[in-house]
Amino acid sequence: MSVEVNNESGHTLDEAEFAALARHVLDAMHVHPGSELSILMVTPEVMSELHVQWMDEPGPTDVLSFPMDELRPGSEGDPTPAGLLGDVVLCPDVAARQALEAGHSTAEELLLLTVHGILHLLGFDHAEPEEEKEMFGLQRQLLLTFLAGR
Repeated sequence: MSVEVNNESGHTLDEAEFAALARHVLDAMHVHPGSELSILMVTPEVMSELHVQWMDEPGPTDVLSFPMDELRPGSEGDPTPAGLLGDVVLCPDVAARQALEAGHSTAEELLLLTVHGILHLLGFDHAEPEEEKEMFGLQRQLLLTFLAGR
């Protein structure tokens, strides 16, 4: 599993932890071990540009996902085909504000957003209440199993 983490945000972050989390999520979702994923941490200015360009929404957001090969979760013994999963772009400044409101650390918020972004790459969404329940439940389970194992 190739996971590339690039931090262009100016924040000090443990890139290896984000790569380990991504591998945990992709393994749990039975994504082919030959697949590739990119995680990028950016400044609010860069995130604002991406948010306007791709979502037609002003200002920075916390996470954006850019799927490539539109891979979907596999199953035990039947992983996805190998491919380019896509890019998850995170904005630590926005995550820091959200973390303060939620009462946990910026690192915890960024880990949560990483799982959220990867699930979007795998086709999950939360536009409808039932989709939200499924996605957020899975997101919580994946993050908790990762944190329990470290």
